[in-house]
Amino acid sequence: MGWLPRIKLNSIHAKLLATYLLLIALGTSLMAGYILWSFHAYFMRSRLMDLENWTAALSESAADALEENDLQRVELLVRRYGAPQTVTLRIFNQQAHLLATSDPLRDKQVTDWYKVPGLSAALQNRPAQGMAKGVLSTEDRLYIARPIARHGRLLGVLRMSITLDQFQRQFATVIWSVMGTLAVTILLCALISTRFARSLSKPIETMQNFAIRLGTGHFGDKLIIHENNELDQLAAELNRMSQRLASLDQERRAFLANVSHELRTPISNVQVTVDALRSGADAEPQLRDRFFQTIDNEIKRLSQLIHDLLDLGRLEAGVTQLEQQNFSLRGLISRAVNAMEPRMQAIGVSVRLNVVDLKLRGDPERLLQAILNVLDNAIKHSVPDSLVFISGYTKGKQAIVKIQDQGLGISENDLPRIFEQFYTTDPSRKGSSNGLGLAIAKRIIEAHQGSITASSAANQGATFTICLPLLESGE
Repeated sequence: MGWLPRIKLNSIHAKLLATYLLLIALGTSLMAGYILWSFHAYFMRSRLMDLENWTAALSESAADALEENDLQRVELLVRRYGAPQTVTLRIFNQQAHLLATSDPLRDKQVTDWYKVPGLSAALQNRPAQGMAKGVLSTEDRLYIARPIARHGRLLGVLRMSITLDQFQRQFATVIWSVMGTLAVTILLCALISTRFARSLSKPIETMQNFAIRLGTGHFGDKLIIHENNELDQLAAELNRMSQRLASLDQERRAFLANVSHELRTPISNVQVTVDALRSGADAEPQLRDRFFQTIDNEIKRLSQLIHDLLDLGRLEAGVTQLEQQNFSLRGLISRAVNAMEPRMQAIGVSVRLNVVDLKLRGDPERLLQAILNVLDNAIKHSVPDSLVFISGYTKGKQAIVKIQDQGLGISENDLPRIFEQFYTTDPSRKGSSNGLGLAIAKRIIEAHQGSITASSAANQGATFTICLPLLESGE
């Protein structure tokens, strides 16, 4: 019983154990009670049936003797079948006078036989049976009082009773045996139940401690539970959540580091330029103008970075309100190409369009921003005098937009991460990109219930595939 002190009363283990014990105690008690009741009822029915058979046979013999008024034969019949200790047999005449008894010493003390259970009914030619106290004792006895009749004439009454003392002693022994067995059964079930309750509660407690560790910031831990049931699935989900939280925490740390880096660079450049101007660099007009241009460029860069960060934050938080209006996909692509045309002409990049005129529904300005970001990435990585292919077509219930460049492509290591915040394939970060364009494009497209993927082969450029839901007919 050493397991009792370790059980907390309000724990799952204690509640499961209490439930099991209550159910076991209730079930075994009901079963034991039913068995005892069935045994008692069966015995009583059997003894009454025996009494009925005995009294039926004896009443015929007694009727023969009473019809011939042979009292000696009646006495002989009573002495032969009566036993003072167990079976009492009495025969009365029609006036309830005792003619013969198997217990004459005790019956001499009886003054009024009408008070004996069953006799009055039998004198009225109605058989009676049941259980009652003895005539001059307190012991329980089964009795039958049967009319003795012949040819429709009442000759007397035969009353037979048997003591239940021996049966009650045997039944008490049976009760104690059943109760002892019941106690042993409940004890064994308690031992089994505490193991079973522990096997159920221990994984839950383990998961509780695991969740507490997650709540304190210990991300990435792994929960190992081998139960081959729903708890295994729950543990797997908790492990996935832990890994996801670890990944998000890592992304958060990387995000903070990247934001710090991206903000520090333009601020440092502005600070250095201001210090140079303060030190007398503004005396030379050409140098002063170049420094002012540097300050202007860095402030614009810082402003764009802050704008993109706020935009990305609103998109990820889901607080950006998207307009819902119908628009043409071909018109949207044309606007994007026209906006990028000066840049493309400056580096010698041309665009080849093959876009089906499809109707979409959503926020055209936001989608234009996403396509511009993807197109900007394609132009940025294109080589001079190359083409950017833009195609648009339907596939099932979706509109597909593909933007393909002829640049050097994206390496296998970079490809899975190009939609991450601040991720850029330029490790030195000397390019103009802050690594937020594709991340913003991805969130905008996903906000429109769409998707964007990228594929690439070495020296064959990169292809971005955008999937958007088509405008359903009737909208």
